Amino acid sequence: MELRVLKYFLAVAREENITKAAALLHLTQPTLSRQLMQLEEELGVQLFRRSRYHIVLTDEGMLLRRRAQELVDLAEKTAQEFQKNPELRGEISIGSGDLEGMYVLAELLASFQKLHPQVTYQIYSGNADHTKERIEGGTLDLGLLLEPVDISKYDFIRMPVKEHWGVLVHEDAPLAQKEVVTPKDLAGIPLILTRRELIQQEMERWFGSYAQRLQVKATGNLPYNMALLAGAHIGAYLTLKLHCTYEGLRFIPLSPALESSTVLAWKKTETFPPALSAFLAHVEKCLNPISDNTK
Repeated sequence: MELRVLKYFLAVAREENITKAAALLHLTQPTLSRQLMQLEEELGVQLFRRSRYHIVLTDEGMLLRRRAQELVDLAEKTAQEFQKNPELRGEISIGSGDLEGMYVLAELLASFQKLHPQVTYQIYSGNADHTKERIEGGTLDLGLLLEPVDISKYDFIRMPVKEHWGVLVHEDAPLAQKEVVTPKDLAGIPLILTRRELIQQEMERWFGSYAQRLQVKATGNLPYNMALLAGAHIGAYLTLKLHCTYEGLRFIPLSPALESSTVLAWKKTETFPPALSAFLAHVEKCLNPISDNTK
């Protein structure tokens, strides 16, 4: 597969129309169609379902779209890293969930940007498992990961903030009248949990003897979507405290308190692109007076 052809494929998938994609790519429609057919022949699968006015990706086409985008992003990132410029340039890609640690990271990015205004940033939103997959695949440089998480293959810096757990409940729910909620309060109550297995195990330990009475009604990895479920009275959403509010919902801390840490992690390697190397040095310089947990 040629990178050029993958870019053609992505354009067609985005436009859902070969004629429109051909115009954007400055190709003739027959030329583009021929390239796509050759790609299908090379892979031995059908990538599109064609109709008179538009095309739709098959399941195989959806898979290729994800892989092709990762390959194109990685190629572009590699090209940027080899550009020689007297002023520090480049792109730093970071994955993170919705975490308090992101506020610290945002301040670090802001102070680094003042020193190196030509560096740009790409932020990917996802949980720790998804972020690690992208770091391994080379499409992310760094990941802000919520513990517990396996970071044995990574270098990391622990962020100097704690993540505090609680429940989001509808303001009309009986739990909304409490100042804190205990495992006993949540026993037998419909719950909404994160999909991450390690976090679920941490929750079960917090529930202790009440873990056998858990009633999990939904799981997911996007806090906003899970908050909507809580607002619809589907259950109490066990989540982290963030600097945001949801209309009609109230956040109540857990008791005994449950806290988690976050780490800024990256693959162990001997060399870094100049922008990433400079940023990691900046982070260590800023955080070392606060924390000596650099690994």
